[in-house]
Amino acid sequence: MIRSAIKLIRQRGVAAVSFADVLADSGAPRGSIYHHFPDGKAQLVEEATRGAAEHLSAGVTRILDASDTPGALHALADLWRRGLEAGDYAVGCPIVAAALGTERSARDVAGATFGAWCDLIADKLVADGADRRRARSVAVLVVGGLEGALVLAQAQRSSAPLDAVVDELSALCRSVIDAAP
Repeated sequence: MIRSAIKLIRQRGVAAVSFADVLADSGAPRGSIYHHFPDGKAQLVEEATRGAAEHLSAGVTRILDASDTPGALHALADLWRRGLEAGDYAVGCPIVAAALGTERSARDVAGATFGAWCDLIADKLVADGADRRRARSVAVLVVGGLEGALVLAQAQRSSAPLDAVVDELSALCRSVIDAAP
């Protein structure tokens, strides 16, 4: 049910996903939804957001560990581009969907996830040689820019916005790394 909820939230957004949709997609029996999610849709969406966040955060960490920050941004863009193309630009980020959704607890998980991603990127920038104070603000810009680029790419049915944003963010990261004392 969690996997089905994540899939449907990525396609439709939080408000447009019902228990009936999740049951139909997952094949789970009706009674199981209230057994596993006694607090209703809010609990389902929160747990789906948490599950998506754990999966995505593990991927971001793996990619950041494999390259310098600019290279990692390009690797993330390649991964997301493939996902956008495979979903015909109709499948978005489940964390953005939760952040913009109707369930407060899922919005809280989304906010914490974005904060964790900023921490990961800031730490990577510092490891690459950037000043810690500057690294944090640049990391916030990176996360906001990447998520915005994904929304633009989805809306325009093109990976061009993602490519443009990643090129600019990579150049910025490189300049922040090179400018450090």
